[in-house]
Amino acid sequence: MSPLPERTDVVVIGGGVVGTSVACHLAETGIRTVLLERGTLGSGASGATAGVLRTYFPGDPQTGGLAVRSLAAYQSFTERTGTPLGLQRVGFLVVFTEEHQVEEFRRTRAAQHAAGVDVELVTASEAVRLNPLLGERGVLAAAWAPEAYACDPAAIVRGYAAAAQEAGADLRTETPVTGIGPDGQVHTPRGSILAETVVCAAGPWSRTVASMAGVDLPVTTYPIELLLTDAPAAPLSTLPMTLHASSGLRIRAWKDRILVGMGRPGPDESRQAWLQRLSRQLGTTYPVLDGIRLYRGWSGAFDGSPNGSGFIGRAPSRPFLYAAGFSGQGLCQAPAAGETVRDLVAGK
Repeated sequence: MSPLPERTDVVVIGGGVVGTSVACHLAETGIRTVLLERGTLGSGASGATAGVLRTYFPGDPQTGGLAVRSLAAYQSFTERTGTPLGLQRVGFLVVFTEEHQVEEFRRTRAAQHAAGVDVELVTASEAVRLNPLLGERGVLAAAWAPEAYACDPAAIVRGYAAAAQEAGADLRTETPVTGIGPDGQVHTPRGSILAETVVCAAGPWSRTVASMAGVDLPVTTYPIELLLTDAPAAPLSTLPMTLHASSGLRIRAWKDRILVGMGRPGPDESRQAWLQRLSRQLGTTYPVLDGIRLYRGWSGAFDGSPNGSGFIGRAPSRPFLYAAGFSGQGLCQAPAAGETVRDLVAGK
């Protein structure tokens, strides 16, 4: 591998969906860009998602607005990058079992619509029609957002990386950052590079990277695990990604099986206890899946902010920008994040 250049306009730290989007948007506007990734492209949080692009985020229309912008970009992604995403419309269903959840939806619906989010309240029977695995007992209503698509996250990373390189960006993998000087000097085991601006898009490692630059970025790292079921007895038709609002249980179709997630073990909860709790909730919410076997799917780490919304901004006293803390939803916001960081670098 050739040595790092001595200097550049921007160093982007992190090679996931957000980092490659940032690099692509910068390079396409003629900004000299070097991306540094500690492992392989897409090997961090981007590789641990459920692979669904959605625009509805309960209680968070601001994130929804970014996701609406991003989905529009994904619709033209293949034409722009030459990389097909295999988008399959599945929809997103949020099941409400408590009255306050229904009232909260009604209270925020206008703001969601103002942000461009297509979402409506549906009855319990309509929710069961949309997801036939769902048991109607205990369901009060549901939010239905048709604009949600299964996709290939690795293809998004590949597409942005290829487009960034085509535009002149220099992408370096297996190049962890070990230090950042106040003047923008970025140090790695492969040498140092002086940047006019440093952009942190390092996902779960963002707080560590920011601290190297003397910036306190309130991002926490937490583990995530997704599970796969046996193939259900009845063949799956098109199954929407479904969130049980009270428990956080999420499911979506994955080939002939079902992908399942439900947060992570509590502070004093063992993994086995968490699995038992998840299994009970799965059987209660979806009676036809009661007792179905669960297997390890894949795991990773996410970067979370205090309120679950991503941080995109600039440190006030040094040339350091950040796009982090997306709480597992960076996939849905990566195009808008790349555009925003590009504009910040350009002084807009």
